[in-house]
Amino acid sequence: MNMILFMLTLSLTLSIILICLNFWLAQMTPDSEKLSPYECAFDPLGSARLPFSIRFFLVAILFLLFDLEIALLLPLPWATQLQSPITTLTWTLLIIILLTLGLIYEWLQGGLEWAE
Repeated sequence: MNMILFMLTLSLTLSIILICLNFWLAQMTPDSEKLSPYECAFDPLGSARLPFSIRFFLVAILFLLFDLEIALLLPLPWATQLQSPITTLTWTLLIIILLTLGLIYEWLQGGLEWAE
């Protein structure tokens, strides 16, 4: 019990010391350069609200979809050691077929064509 109380007191004391040091050593008056939205030495040209490319959005969604596929298929080597590996492999094959059909559909629709 004494050891727990000692560790609690030590951690509380260390936390208070670190907080005090943070307030003491921190820069209290930041300059105008740090407060400006751009720190890369040039003035902003135009609006920050430019239209977003739908094609870029579609490619990003496809990337996330196939990234999720890899996350789902990652435990497959361990899943084949279960009681019914045929069921596991069937579901895996179904996932891969659905994603492949979706990719083919997207390709045929021209969603992967970057240039217009």
